[in-house]
Amino acid sequence: MDKKQQHRDNQQPKQEFIFQEKNYLFMFIGLAFITIGFILMSGGGSDDPNVFNDDIYNFRRIRLAPTLILIGLGIEVYAILLNPHKRKA
Repeated sequence: MDKKQQHRDNQQPKQEFIFQEKNYLFMFIGLAFITIGFILMSGGGSDDPNVFNDDIYNFRRIRLAPTLILIGLGIEVYAILLNPHKRKA
């Protein structure tokens, strides 16, 4: 065996994660948006099944909560596609 071949055998490939710290930061932000959206969407029920409660159709449950969930999903997609190794030109 020559020295080059021995050097290759002794050298271990460097283990590297797919995502970096910046990716995980954006993932947690997106997860927070999704969680807040689901929390805002919950509730509005009635204790008596024979009584209808109009609170289920308010702005918070119909517009705000789904919008927050969609924004959170968009942030998650961005976090997955983000390349932290890319340098600014």
